[in-house]
Parts: sequence; C-alpha cells; structure tokens
Amino acid sequence: MDNHLFDKICDYCKLGLPVGKPKSISGGYMHKMFRIKTSSGDYAVKLLNPAVMMREAVMDNFMLAENLETKLQLADIPVVPSLEFYGKKMQCIDNQYFYVFDWINGKSLNQKRIKKEHCETVGKVLARIHKLECSEEYAEKSDVVIDWDFYIEKAKDICPKVSKLLSANKELLYKSMSKGNLAYKRIPKTVCVSNGDMDSKNVLWVDNKPQIIDLECLNYGNPFTELFQLSLCWCGYEQCRINYDLLDAFIKSYIAEYGDFNADWEDLYYSNIGRLEWLEYNVKRALFIECNDKAEQKLGIDQVKETMKHIVFYENEKDKLLSYLKSIV
Repeated sequence: MDNHLFDKICDYCKLGLPVGKPKSISGGYMHKMFRIKTSSGDYAVKLLNPAVMMREAVMDNFMLAENLETKLQLADIPVVPSLEFYGKKMQCIDNQYFYVFDWINGKSLNQKRIKKEHCETVGKVLARIHKLECSEEYAEKSDVVIDWDFYIEKAKDICPKVSKLLSANKELLYKSMSKGNLAYKRIPKTVCVSNGDMDSKNVLWVDNKPQIIDLECLNYGNPFTELFQLSLCWCGYEQCRINYDLLDAFIKSYIAEYGDFNADWEDLYYSNIGRLEWLEYNVKRALFIECNDKAEQKLGIDQVKETMKHIVFYENEKDKLLSYLKSIV
C-alpha cells in the first residue's frame, strides 16, 4: 500500500502528522482497513474496494447507511460511527474512497471465546435496532437468480478448482436458490432498520460492553431473517458447527426485547440464501470479473472454498437445527 495516500489522508482530514507506517488490520473480506497513528491520536481508515464502488446505485446505498448510522448513534445504540469532514463522511483522494474512524481499543471475539452472556447482549442490541423503525409492509426483494452453469463453464480455463467445486454441488446450489426464493415470500411482511453484518468480527468488546463497527451495510430489511442469520453466526455456523446453548441464548434474548415472534422457522431456514450471493461474488473475484489484482483473486478463491463448506454443512444440519428451533419457540 502506498504510504503517500495515508499522508494525503492525514493532511486532508487534518488528523495530524503520521507517526510510523500504517498497519493493515485483518478481518474484512471486501474492503481494507488500516490503523494509523498521528500526532493527534489513533485512527482507523477503511479503504473501500474500487470494484464495489463501480456498482450501480452503490452511492445511494452508502448514503442510506450513513443516515441510519446517525439514527443508531442518536438512539444510544453502541456503534462506532465514521467521522465527518467538510460536512460529509465518505471521502475520496486519488480516486480512492475511504472512511475514517476513531480507533477503538477493543477486541472482537473468536468462536472459542463467545459465551452465553455475549449472545444475550448482542441479541438484545439487535432487537433494539429492529425496534427503532418498524412497519408492517412487504420488504421488496428480488429473487436471487444465479446462473451457476455459466460460472462452471467460464471457470474451466481460468480456475479449474472453482469449476469442479461448483459442478460437484450444482444440484444443491440450484435447489437452495429455488426453495429460498419461495420461502422468502412466505415470511411475515415486516420492514425494519437492519444491520446486515453484525457478526462477531464486527463487534468489539470494551470492558465487556459491545461496540459495533463496519456499518456500511445498514439498510432496511426483515427482522426475522436477520435474527435467524445472526444467531447462526454467533453460535458457530462460520466454523461449520452449532452450539445450541449459544443459539438458545441469542434467540431468547432477542425475543424478550423485541416482542411477538410469528415467523415460521422452516421458511426462515430456506430463505437464508444470502450465502449464495456471497458465493457468487467470490466466484466473480476468482474469475477476475469483479477483481483488481492477484491478491484479491486469491481471497476470492479461498472464500469460494470456505462458503461452499458452509452451504454443505447447512444442508446436512437442517433436520437437527429445525427440530431444535421449533422446540424453543
């Protein structure tokens, strides 16, 4: 990374003189985060992925997220907001879009360190976010339509391993997509403020209290689908296992704060197909369709492999998961 860019950022945003070199912070799979120390303090700088910034309507999505970030902040939801300079949050220098944050001396939890009390806390915070603005109306969502045959064929020459992996699981991918599109239409028609990305890596803990980061996915969505997806993340889904005690703690804490829960668990299970869209995005990176360099291509390939493991695990865990969910609510 060109240090001159960070020098320009410090100068433009009046952050003080840089002290030492910027430090890359691991964790994000889409954008790049760095810690910079200056004569005036410590900051986090998020460099937004150039390929993402070329997407249609991307600016509208970011502006909505910024407005909702402010709404959460005013409601005393524990968030780490982006800083504002010259009347705006998102900045751009040398065609590189970025956000700046105060550095928070907190730590995210890996799966081994997550306990019931963490799940209870996050479940309650999620319910508070959902209650900020909620209406009974249809959450408009287009069907997920992905041509897996196209990617299988295109990957044969560019990335044969990705082609073989998609081909071996093609039937499951199409089945999940079809059932998911139908199930989403049966979910209660409720729209609320939705975090979109509040998994454990995006919650820092300071003195055992949460601080939510990475808020650029804030939007409006369905509270029940987000509850289901995040409860899975916090109970071990990313490691292809489920701690049902953590799942129980997360869901019960959420419902105690949110109130009535009238969604069908089987519909929620099948509607959870965002992982298919994440898989497609990483297939595109692996095939240089949405990718800028070899390092990002490798990240895409790695995420294709990891996401496919999650998809297969999710299918194999279905009966046990649904049986348990139906027993607790």
